[in-house]
Amino acid sequence: MGDGSWMNVAVFNVIDRSGNKVQEEEVINHIKKTLESDDISAPLLRRTVGLMSSEEHTSIELTGTDRPGLLSEVCAVLTDLHCNVVNAEIWTHNARAAAVVHVADDSTGYAIEDPKRLATIKALLCSVLKGNSDMRSPKMTLSPPGVTHRGRRLHQIMFADRDYVKVERVQGRAEEKGSSPQVTVFDCSEKDYTVITMRSKDRPKLLFDIICTLTDMQYVVFHGVVHTRRMEAYQEYYIRHVDGLPISLEAERERVVQCLEAAIERRASEGLELELCAEDRVGLLSDITRIFRENSLSIKRAEISTEGGKVRDTFYVTDVTGNPVDDKTIDSVRGEIGQSLLRVIPNSGSPVEAEGAKTIGCIFGSFFRAKSFQDSKLIKSCS
Repeated sequence: MGDGSWMNVAVFNVIDRSGNKVQEEEVINHIKKTLESDDISAPLLRRTVGLMSSEEHTSIELTGTDRPGLLSEVCAVLTDLHCNVVNAEIWTHNARAAAVVHVADDSTGYAIEDPKRLATIKALLCSVLKGNSDMRSPKMTLSPPGVTHRGRRLHQIMFADRDYVKVERVQGRAEEKGSSPQVTVFDCSEKDYTVITMRSKDRPKLLFDIICTLTDMQYVVFHGVVHTRRMEAYQEYYIRHVDGLPISLEAERERVVQCLEAAIERRASEGLELELCAEDRVGLLSDITRIFRENSLSIKRAEISTEGGKVRDTFYVTDVTGNPVDDKTIDSVRGEIGQSLLRVIPNSGSPVEAEGAKTIGCIFGSFFRAKSFQDSKLIKSCS
């Protein structure tokens, strides 16, 4: 019970990635089985969400200053050191870059455990990450066994790297009107909560990103509403710090706003989406990223996966100034890699004009007395 008057209830209206209602019995049964598991409510859940084995690979975490060609240089070093990239996720935000990379020995296919070899990998990768003008020290660490979910870990890495601190935009970059998230933090003295509201573009994993960030910042969500319409998402949460107190300092409010804006922006699909489907081979990722670099493409985000000898990689790219890539360049890149191997994924939606701002007060009572929430996902979590 969070405040003595609410049941521990959570209601979600969900759709699949294509925007359709979830109807497959196998998927529904898996969700039910997972939620009904005793493990889901175990006391240690907060520290063990999304844990996965890393016995067959070595998990490497990287942070440094972003620059064009950085991923290509990292992949080249790993290839030279006989490391095969099995899976990886790379994010860039506010001129910072972070990655969680799973590698295996290219001859045995298993994790790399030799301390001397690991020390060499670390030294060379740190040298690449440092570049010529990195004022902050780059980092390369090995994830402990039972590494946290990659997305969750990347949020933690970038938060620790203070990527939420704003930097000046590159001159000449075209900013998309209305693309920045709107985050507000205010008091609800009636119930002794801090209220957070957010309006942004909707996208997959948006709720996950926000809740993970609030949790990592040591806040507890007691009640909340998430409403999506077309391409827009509206979120409202009633929170307290883990010590049971609401936010009281203006500096803390500003930091929460910055961190939540960063959580929304990190996984935003900036740039043109390219999908690579091919037979896996040693050095493939190094070759692909080299071709991108030679054609002046900058990788803003990437997801690398290998399964059953096949790779399925997704890249979000811009030109080196952060602007859209022209068709001639994409045709050249696809010609070098293979038209059938590299596909351009059409933009699934266009930006929508935000509705006029509404006067927001402490609307706790009206939200939770409502009998139904159409097209909404309602969360009521009472700890």
